[in-house]
Amino acid sequence: MIRQVRLSDLDRCYEIEKIAYDGSEAATREKIEKRIQCYPQGFFVYETEGLVVGLINSASADHIEMANDDIKELVGHHDNGKHMVIMSLAVHPGYQRKGYGRQLLNFFIEHARNLGKESIYLMCQRYLIPFYSGFGFVSQGVSESNHGDLTWHEMQLQLF
Repeated sequence: MIRQVRLSDLDRCYEIEKIAYDGSEAATREKIEKRIQCYPQGFFVYETEGLVVGLINSASADHIEMANDDIKELVGHHDNGKHMVIMSLAVHPGYQRKGYGRQLLNFFIEHARNLGKESIYLMCQRYLIPFYSGFGFVSQGVSESNHGDLTWHEMQLQLF
């Protein structure tokens, strides 16, 4: 079941984030808490048998500059922004390969459409480009961001 995040999910979301992402690319507990408190309508979890096993969270803004990591701190965010930025899509490794990530992303895309958003942006590692392309995201090339000292690829999905 996919549902909107609750503050009581904070510790589990942080645990999943830490396990699913390498080192410094994972969001801190404080960042996750801020995302829950400031934009819960852009943060969803996948729950099965009473346990949160995956998450997707975002920000919303009128102007998106992916190489600028300020959006990860919700700088420039406002609920009614034209564009959404996915900051994390993560599934606990023990629950991967069951389609939960795909379900979360499909749900999120439909949610963004229902909100009247124009597009969705994200950054991913090169090996994930085919995954996101399967949902209609188009590669925008290598990002200038070096978040976590990694090479990122920017992708965008036009909704309207």
